[in-house]
Amino acid sequence: MKTKIPFASMRILASTIIVMGLSTIYANAQKKLNVVVAGLNHDHVYLIMNSYEKAEVNIVGIAEADVVLVERFKKRYKLADSLFSPDLKTLLVKRKPDVVLAYNAISDHLAVVEAAAPLGISVMVEKPLATTVKDAERMAMLARKYQIQLLTNYETTWYSSNQESYKRIKTDNEIGAIRKMVVHDGHQGPKEINVSKEFLSWLTDPVKNGGGAITDFGCYGANLMTWLMDGKAPIAVTAITRQIKKDVYPKVDDDATILLEYPAATGIIEASWNWPFGIKDLEVFGQTGYIQAVNPNTVRMKEKENSAYHTFEAPQLPEAASNHLHYLHAVLKEKHNPANDLSSLENNLIVVKILEAAKLSAKTGKKVLIK
Repeated sequence: MKTKIPFASMRILASTIIVMGLSTIYANAQKKLNVVVAGLNHDHVYLIMNSYEKAEVNIVGIAEADVVLVERFKKRYKLADSLFSPDLKTLLVKRKPDVVLAYNAISDHLAVVEAAAPLGISVMVEKPLATTVKDAERMAMLARKYQIQLLTNYETTWYSSNQESYKRIKTDNEIGAIRKMVVHDGHQGPKEINVSKEFLSWLTDPVKNGGGAITDFGCYGANLMTWLMDGKAPIAVTAITRQIKKDVYPKVDDDATILLEYPAATGIIEASWNWPFGIKDLEVFGQTGYIQAVNPNTVRMKEKENSAYHTFEAPQLPEAASNHLHYLHAVLKEKHNPANDLSSLENNLIVVKILEAAKLSAKTGKKVLIK
């Protein structure tokens, strides 16, 4: 027997559904940030453009002086002329965004902060923060003086496998105190995987990128290890770099191995443009067990000597930790404190110190102490 719902009740139910739907739409709209994009010559910019196409973010301006790039992006994403300007500061004064997202050469990150910070506008740059400690420290000074957020975006920050590994190591103490960390990051090489010519141009420039694979992929390991070591810098850094494909990359290294010494642990960073395929993983050996973030979502673990290895999928991350846009919203709108987060300024100042020490060590053949 079917139960009839009174007409008045049906109206109330329909109204409730509509209100709930509108509330969800409003909540989603409130989470959309207004951003200005600084530069288009870093291929990670396509991630933010894809988010724009999905209506996940409002791009209120794009600062780019290269007319070829401007026309390419205008055509591909059907963007209005009024969005573009060759001058970042002029654009920021006019548009007043929530944040600037930098997609340009690493050496140009300082100029982005110099334009945005005095206007009280926060900045997120693509990894790493800077090419030199001098630039990084000036950026930090400006961020603190004008009380803005200065954050660094790494693909691996949003890997559920890394976050789950951190929880099991640091919160749950499932493998004991950390004794050794090994991070592999790299791919076949930027030219081999067909990055854009604009990206390749500065990525293989020792000044604009600060190095080759040592910078491009060495930063990931430095970032993760600083996080796992509770924001503490290593005591010393030793590095070896190689030019295996000197004919392809004549100006920069294409392979780097970096050794980080901590009081009771060792970190090994393996960064390369010579892997047979793309890889980003993290291994941590503790006093009693072992854990590996195999790929973005998979964890492999062995808790103790007599237990078996087991592999599992990491739980889905909370929304605010799932990608850089949600994270930015949490920091800028909900006042989340970045503290020792992977994106934090404090972490990434240490990353730049590690990379600068690694380049000096590779050049001199000597261990470099971190002060």
